[in-house]
Amino acid sequence: MHTDKYQHHDYYLMDELLTDEHKLIRETVRTWVKKELSPIIEDYAQRAEFPKQLINGLSEIGAFGPYIPTAYGGQGLDQISYGIIMQELERGDSGIRSTASVQSSLVMFPIFTFGSEEQREKYLPKLAAGEWIGSFGLTEPSHGSDPGSMVTNIKDMGDYVLLNGAKMWISNAPFCDLAVVWAKDESNAIRGMVVERGMEGFTTPETPNKWSLRASATGELVFDNVKVPKTNLFPDIRGLRGPLSCLNSARYGIAWGAIGAALDCYDTALRYAKERTQFGKPIASYQLQQKKLAEMITEITKAQMLTWRLGELKNENRATPAQISMAKRNNVAMALNIAREARQILGAMGITGEYAIMRHSMNLESVVTYEGTHDIHLLITGMDITGISAF
Repeated sequence: MHTDKYQHHDYYLMDELLTDEHKLIRETVRTWVKKELSPIIEDYAQRAEFPKQLINGLSEIGAFGPYIPTAYGGQGLDQISYGIIMQELERGDSGIRSTASVQSSLVMFPIFTFGSEEQREKYLPKLAAGEWIGSFGLTEPSHGSDPGSMVTNIKDMGDYVLLNGAKMWISNAPFCDLAVVWAKDESNAIRGMVVERGMEGFTTPETPNKWSLRASATGELVFDNVKVPKTNLFPDIRGLRGPLSCLNSARYGIAWGAIGAALDCYDTALRYAKERTQFGKPIASYQLQQKKLAEMITEITKAQMLTWRLGELKNENRATPAQISMAKRNNVAMALNIAREARQILGAMGITGEYAIMRHSMNLESVVTYEGTHDIHLLITGMDITGISAF
């Protein structure tokens, strides 16, 4: 069974910017990751199986809807707290962070923000408690970066709408109890709704043979004449503003989470470089290895400062979608580069399941694409600074 030896790295004393509550939350989640997640995650990733027994623990540490008000089962925490939780979870595994991120930002957030009071009271407490697991249906087989061209649709049938279409690459789909789904109505307006497991015509086939996020359950949401009660539709939101605001929240969590994966790879590489001896001395004594390690901690530190500032802006409701895109793009690319460099420091040992580096690297190949691809986020920044859309 794997022993988690991780030690935190804070080169610029960023902890001084955190409150005592932030540090307590971090320690709580980190302790849980070391005790419950790290010892089993390599085995589950090798078997390509999601460890469902972790769901209760994720709820207990506040990973489901931490910024949702306590009246609806959340923790009522700030956005930096949410980021810290995502960082610590992804330090353990991107797929586990993804489960919590989807539940919080893509399911609970839209229900709280766009749902009716009846919907909030019905769904949020059970989602926060982990009694129900949700998924988010936006991406389609032929429409990823261009969600406005979706073909999933609803037709007004009186007391209900008839939902048809399919969504693809959906985290949590195979075992979700409900899905927040976006579809076009007969006027071509994009509407959001909650589709519940058990509604006739709603199926969730699993996506097999993944090389990435292997410990996360991925699947499709398929709708074949599903009768969705009108009470399940979000009452007031129309257009892409609804789903894109959810993605902004999720991308913010990813920006923090990617730092966790990078920190874990750096920590592993640093420890290994000090312990591994070649030519009579530790490989950490050689210039090329020190160059790798020094560049790793430099990039991590830059990402920490970028993301902390973004969290402050988010707390003040001043963070723009373009700022969030910049952080998501920068931090995931940073983590990917660090995972690759860390693997080189470990040599052949870096590809084995004895260490987490290759698992992080494979996971990050998904993270760099989902919730907006690396290139799309670059163009979002380009549009923001020039005022001209390139897509």
